[in-house]
Amino acid sequence: MLVTGASGYVGGRLVPALLAEGLEVRCLARTPAKLGAAPWSDRVEVVEGTVGGDLAGAMAGVDVAVYLVHSIGQGPGWIARELEDASNFARAASDAGVRRIVYLGGLGRDGDVLSDHLRSRHDVGRLLAGSGIEVVELRAGVIIGSGSTSFEMLRYLTEVLPVMVTPKWVETRCQPIAIADIVALLVKAVTAPGPVGGVYEAGGPDVVTYAGMMAVYADVAGLSRRRLLRVPFLTPRLSSHWVGLVTPVPVPLARELVESLVNEVVVEGRSATGAFSVEPMRLREAFARALAATQEGNVPTSFVDADLVVFRPTPTDPDWSGGTVLSDVRHARTPLAPSAVFGSIAQIGGERGWYSGGWLWRIRGVLDQLVGGPGLRRGRRQALTVGDALDFWRVEDLVVDRRLRLHAEMRLPGEAWLTWDLVPDGSGTRLTQTATFRPRGLLGRLYWLGVAPFHRFVFPGMLSGILADATGRQQAADPRG
Repeated sequence: MLVTGASGYVGGRLVPALLAEGLEVRCLARTPAKLGAAPWSDRVEVVEGTVGGDLAGAMAGVDVAVYLVHSIGQGPGWIARELEDASNFARAASDAGVRRIVYLGGLGRDGDVLSDHLRSRHDVGRLLAGSGIEVVELRAGVIIGSGSTSFEMLRYLTEVLPVMVTPKWVETRCQPIAIADIVALLVKAVTAPGPVGGVYEAGGPDVVTYAGMMAVYADVAGLSRRRLLRVPFLTPRLSSHWVGLVTPVPVPLARELVESLVNEVVVEGRSATGAFSVEPMRLREAFARALAATQEGNVPTSFVDADLVVFRPTPTDPDWSGGTVLSDVRHARTPLAPSAVFGSIAQIGGERGWYSGGWLWRIRGVLDQLVGGPGLRRGRRQALTVGDALDFWRVEDLVVDRRLRLHAEMRLPGEAWLTWDLVPDGSGTRLTQTATFRPRGLLGRLYWLGVAPFHRFVFPGMLSGILADATGRQQAADPRG
């Protein structure tokens, strides 16, 4: 099987599912190194290249080719490039004797005036089908899953804005489907033994408006009821700038997606879930799964993974996707051994304090107590173990000489962690100190902005204080050193 777009959101989840079926998988990648971190990378063959380039080597011996690439929002002319790439792919597949192409396109009625994005999706499907090869075109609308563009847009908007000024497209109907069900359908389309060519429309059991989808997400996420103020003059261009400001989705991509929201994307033709015997999950379950994975940081692929300019994360984006994560990361190197540095880290808190900004920590502790939190009064045990209370933190992970992670139990509009990671570096140690915050709604973001100036005093001093304490301990133990 040849999978294009294996470094992208859907492809990165499809490949392990195909491997689980015992299939031989080859991945076409513009940047093969991007697949190196995937846990399945050593079980696939990787060929460097693009769908618009020479595909003879990539197609050689291929039985089924999966087409998961697109150029949405890639500047002027992206629609023409999509058609050129698809034409090149179809021609190479035909020349190589590929038996079947499986393509993931987009929903939308062919007779409607479709957005550029949806029209291009349909045109690519028709072009592939004209190759003479059996083509299975799965058309989907909103895909719900941790890290998906649709989910991240909706999650950010709903979490950050308790009151939203919205255009009329929030009343457009859609039929969302979970990423797990899309992957299951793709696997069935790839492995079907008999002829199955044609267009299939994929959607979950729930048909909702975008406003209704936001309401369901807010309920699943435990948020207060969101209020939508609809105005008729909010154009897609204005909406895209608003989406780009509030969410991690770049404005060029947001513009194309927002323009597609005026089109209903519901299943009206041949049902993919019926044809391939996949029982799709309800919207609430899809949201619950995506939210749980996001909160746990267990997001195997994200829309920012795709090897396209608008999908590339900015330096402030978290590594795992466009999830709501704010962080303060600091690095240091010391000639001391990891055991010496960890000894000082493991003594933090309690009577010893936090190595820096003692009065700021005490004020934060008092404020926490005033709102019903534990404050600093709990102190700590002499020897820490996982699950121990440490002032207003809890030890969540502890690996001696390697890592200490604390989870905040203070009253916060979100969740916070403080982590130290130690890596041996020659005869010394490379230390990384990370403060991570997942805000809850707009208040959470405002909180982070409010405390950020204090972080500039506390966190650098904490890191240098740990190293100074470790050095002092080393010198006390060995005065000659």
